[in-house]
Amino acid sequence: MLLSSPALWVTSILTIGVILVNGWTDAPNAIATCVATRAMHPKAAILMAAIFNFLGVFIMTLVSPKVTETIYKMVNFGDNSQDALVALCAAMVAIVTWAILAWKFGIPTSESHALIAGLTGSAIAINGSFKGVNGNEWLNVLYGIVVSLVLGFGLSYLITKLLQRLCAKKDYRKANRFFGKGQIVAAAGTAFMHGAQDGQKFMSIFILGMALSQGNAHTTMMQPPWWLMVLCSAVMCLGTSIGGMKIIKSVGLDMVKLEAYQGFSADLSASAALLICSITGMPVSTTHAKTISIMGAGAAKRVKSVNWNVAKEMVYTWILTFPGCGIIGFLMTKLFLAIF
Repeated sequence: MLLSSPALWVTSILTIGVILVNGWTDAPNAIATCVATRAMHPKAAILMAAIFNFLGVFIMTLVSPKVTETIYKMVNFGDNSQDALVALCAAMVAIVTWAILAWKFGIPTSESHALIAGLTGSAIAINGSFKGVNGNEWLNVLYGIVVSLVLGFGLSYLITKLLQRLCAKKDYRKANRFFGKGQIVAAAGTAFMHGAQDGQKFMSIFILGMALSQGNAHTTMMQPPWWLMVLCSAVMCLGTSIGGMKIIKSVGLDMVKLEAYQGFSADLSASAALLICSITGMPVSTTHAKTISIMGAGAAKRVKSVNWNVAKEMVYTWILTFPGCGIIGFLMTKLFLAIF
């Protein structure tokens, strides 16, 4: 397919770029708490995240590729497959641009929401209206936001409160050692679920690009092939290994000071929320799920322990992602269609 379609080359390279950026800007959220509580050294944590991101993409896609299906059906680029492929390229440029800006300023923005926004902006540009946007799949996105935030905060708050009661009369040092080890396991689970969620989203872009390059503007989604799972897993793994200490600092250190048991609660809650959303086909932000879980763990101990100013800045960034990346996607699509 690549030999017969130069446009698919561009789309593939851009998509790989997006996955790589996702690996170094989004994946660090999974290990932010275990680094902040010193349960793991940053380099060891980054390596662990890379490995479990790889496993998450590969294993979860075999079990349930529902998130891939949701993103694949999110938009309709029209009947002209060549123009549609150009619009898809433009959406990828928009996502990379937004992600790099967020990384530069150390803001844990959502690559998932950037992907959805970029695709939506491009679909609106090529269709000249909202008719290319699938409202039912967008509802899954909105449901996912609500479910991940409620579950992330609520579970983390309740688990932290429960652990405070259970460990009230326990030896502090022994409890810390136990939760330090438990936190490593929970962080690995969060990294696994990050791969499961975000890897599936980007596989859908590859599948859509392959369909459009063959002139199929309207086709049902195929089962992701094993080589595509390996490719997405490996690229995300590479991106994660590059690191993301700016984002680890923003999420794990600046927002709230956590103890080991709080970090364990946050990681466990985020993993549970992401698992439920993945199984039900709701594409959610792993960044949102993790940061809201950290807030819940911090608030359970003391509401004032959370730096709400940092949290507020993150929320503003999340809110801006949809219109911001959507507008970039819209403008890039108009520009690309005019040039190509």
